[in-house]
Amino acid sequence: MTNDQFENLRMELRRGCIPLAVLAELRAEQYGYTLRKALADLGMAVDEGTLYPLLRRLESQGLLASAWREEDKRPKRYYRLTSEGRRIFDRLTSEWQSITASLETIFKETCHGSR
Repeated sequence: MTNDQFENLRMELRRGCIPLAVLAELRAEQYGYTLRKALADLGMAVDEGTLYPLLRRLESQGLLASAWREEDKRPKRYYRLTSEGRRIFDRLTSEWQSITASLETIFKETCHGSR
């Protein structure tokens, strides 16, 4: 496998995880910059060109609500989960846990020569 192939697969894997990470972090209201920083601090760096379109898409789907507020004489857009967003987050978390458990079983079987 080339580095390009690995990088493409790595990015595909991350792309699927980013929405769940964003929903998890927005259980507490934040604006875009602090959200991006919090995700990076937790090991999930997301560039602006990915994050802001994702926030708009999640808001258009009714999973997030946003409001502009002035802070330090600068307008900032704050995001938070809606009740539907919290419900979807809970369901996605359960799905994530199921996938993780399955992968752990697959990895364990593969490492122990069962397959």
